[in-house]
Amino acid sequence: MKAEPVLTRRAALAGAGAAGAAMALGGCAQADAAPYPGAMLGPDMGRGHALRDGRMAAATTGPDVHTGLLIAGGGVAGLAAGWRLKQAGFDDFLLLELEDEAGGNARAGANAFTAFPWGAHYLPLPNREGRALIAMLRQFGMVTGTGPDGAPIYDPLQICADLEERLLWNGQWQEGLYPASALGREDRRQRDAFFAAMGAWRHKVGADGRPAFACPMAYSSRDPAIRALDGISMAAWMARNGYTSAPLLAHVRYACRDDYGAEPEAVSAWAGLHYFAGRRAFVAGHSGRYDGDNSELTWPEGNARLTRAMAGVIGGAIRTGHSALHVAAQGDGITAHVLAHRQARRYNVMARGGILAMPDFVARHVAPGVAPVGRFSYAPWVVANITVTRRPEGPGVPLAWDNVSAASDHLGYVVADHQTSAAAEGPSVLTWYTALSAGDPVAQRRGLQGASLRDWQRLIADDLLAMHPDMEGHIARIDVWRWGHAMVRPTPGFLSDPARLAAQAADGPIWRAHSDISGLSLFEEAHYRGCLAAEAAMRRLGHPFESLLT
Repeated sequence: MKAEPVLTRRAALAGAGAAGAAMALGGCAQADAAPYPGAMLGPDMGRGHALRDGRMAAATTGPDVHTGLLIAGGGVAGLAAGWRLKQAGFDDFLLLELEDEAGGNARAGANAFTAFPWGAHYLPLPNREGRALIAMLRQFGMVTGTGPDGAPIYDPLQICADLEERLLWNGQWQEGLYPASALGREDRRQRDAFFAAMGAWRHKVGADGRPAFACPMAYSSRDPAIRALDGISMAAWMARNGYTSAPLLAHVRYACRDDYGAEPEAVSAWAGLHYFAGRRAFVAGHSGRYDGDNSELTWPEGNARLTRAMAGVIGGAIRTGHSALHVAAQGDGITAHVLAHRQARRYNVMARGGILAMPDFVARHVAPGVAPVGRFSYAPWVVANITVTRRPEGPGVPLAWDNVSAASDHLGYVVADHQTSAAAEGPSVLTWYTALSAGDPVAQRRGLQGASLRDWQRLIADDLLAMHPDMEGHIARIDVWRWGHAMVRPTPGFLSDPARLAAQAADGPIWRAHSDISGLSLFEEAHYRGCLAAEAAMRRLGHPFESLLT
């Protein structure tokens, strides 16, 4: 059994959280073999750091390339821009992606048993205001019809199946992610008051007639009284409103780390409330007020289902393994210096316009005149895919799609093949997540880069075995993916950050497109920003289209 090593390891890391774990592991990496088969994976740090530092290897020079529009970046925003162009009949564009596969933090892998995500693993059913996203889901067959109220009908096989989520609380697995038993009277009172307040915020309308919180967030109210929430942290808002219950504070901390990779002290109260109050899934028969369970679309490969579908629409316009080294306006268009990494070949792209679909920390190096330095801060993450010879068991409700332990400082795991018809007792893959959220993100990244595969595998296995002692001997492989800049953190004041506002206001011939510009690292935000930039570019270039955003 691993009970004693788990306790010893936790004692050594007490108070440090997951970030402390990464820093501690990075400082004591050893050269002995990893305890399980597996690999250390992640974005190509060599290419990324060389781009940042201007250390490009010698390369041959190729002929110039001419295109109508250049998209630099093949994450969700860049793919959404390409999808929107194609959907509007605009074919004269080129999309460059530094990695060997497009998809950003929605990439995926697979083994003999199932596909599995390396990052984002679900999509909440969109709000009414998510018109472009709903149109795309309809094109991809995830929306199968329209109800009498005009709302979409979703394919039920692509909505998360029961049991959706469970929590290990006081030694028992229970349905839902909030403790349902052993709560004192005051804990119950604060829980009920908090969720009643979130329900009220969900349907609150600002003085300008807009919803207080919308998704995409650009449709949210600009009422100063609501926007003032951005001036304090979520932790301060909880204290100001008298929320002191330990289970409630733990639940809010989980929410902030799960969506934003940050502690409540580092999350804007506006963003914290958006997590709980920004979703009003537009579903047939619910008049846009659907707040129920089973409100996520998910697939074994997670959101790679969506990015690969967008890439399929774009087709040969995508060039992977290509970096835009420098992009600048020139005359009525742009010039981009490009490196084809695998061919070690440099060339120039001349275009009538360009979309920088990349995070701010990259854009500021690629186009310094277009991307002024702002207060953008990024959360490191680790995702592991654990191949197991059988599914976990345990007291209480059965295995769910999302499984979280109240006793762990990590974020639990999802069962990758939950949506499939795989045999309940057969092998599976558990996708495990942790946000390195405590302390300074720069120090967290250094610790992340310094930790070995062996160290991460032991920490991950210890965490799983603390939840499931019955899995001793049933872990076949642990593959680890490091995300140094997994997501932008919506720190207090992010709504009024001048650099973020400047990125939103860019009006060609270079446009910005990334969830960084929203400040919320959500699929819906990246998709909206990509579509918005694509429509702005088509408008400037004189290509006729009917907007999906207004």
